[in-house]
Amino acid sequence: MNDAALIEQFLEMMSAERGAANNTILAYHRDLEELAAFLKAQKHTFISAGQVQLEGWLENLQARGLGARTAARKLSALRRLYKFAHSEKILSANPALALSAPKLPRSLPKVLSHEQVNALLNTAAKDTSPRGLRTCALLQILYASGLRVSEMLSLPLATGRREERMLMVRGKGGRERLVPLSHAALDAIAAYNTVREQFLPTGQNRAKAANFLFPSRARTGYLSRERFHAIIKTLSVKAGLDPAKVSPHVLRHAFASHLLAGGADLRTVQMLLGHADISTTQIYTHVLDKRLKTLVNQAHPLAKKS
Repeated sequence: MNDAALIEQFLEMMSAERGAANNTILAYHRDLEELAAFLKAQKHTFISAGQVQLEGWLENLQARGLGARTAARKLSALRRLYKFAHSEKILSANPALALSAPKLPRSLPKVLSHEQVNALLNTAAKDTSPRGLRTCALLQILYASGLRVSEMLSLPLATGRREERMLMVRGKGGRERLVPLSHAALDAIAAYNTVREQFLPTGQNRAKAANFLFPSRARTGYLSRERFHAIIKTLSVKAGLDPAKVSPHVLRHAFASHLLAGGADLRTVQMLLGHADISTTQIYTHVLDKRLKTLVNQAHPLAKKS
């Protein structure tokens, strides 16, 4: 089997069996084609390469000055490909097992304070135009649920039309989870629905767009990530916030951090965010550390009393 055929077979498995997102498939495709080109220059293929050749590729990435996160993603693609090839008996041994991952820097997520989130929500609420009502609904849903941006933008038309305050969402890998909708979010959806038809495109894409809560003339039929990102940036300026520190993903971080600060446990936040592994959710433990320190200072009998 040549390298191109192995990559195609692997990506088909990732899409069909693992439910990998299109962006993940595209990234793995690029990374594996890059690895195949490197090995070809060394007169090797995926099947003939051993640990030495694979380590040579990782050293090449480092020599090119690639960041640790980029190198880690490329290594993940490599490992998954070789695990697949070994499980399918294409390879008798897996040369990627002993490869060492680059050490990733521990970075804390950017988070908005309660006051900053309220500034965004209040600013959005002042605009009662159709676009303003849409923006308000988007923000209220995002902050109330902690949805990924792609999950929120592709919500079906029926969202929020019942009094049920829990929403069933299909996330990464096809995993389903329940997320909350606040009264404020339900009210914002109801207000937006009075003007929603104004955003339906004309032409052949109209029928497709009609299925989504936030229709658009985009190819997908719903509002694009890029457009929503631009909306958030414009709104942050109006709210007196630094647009460089505000994004849809930062609002998701705010949802998680504010929940933990308010007393939620890490497992609950993991479930609401749709993280498959709790290690992903543990980036928020700095919030727990702060809360525990405050609790000890306030409740421990030996704590200093002010």
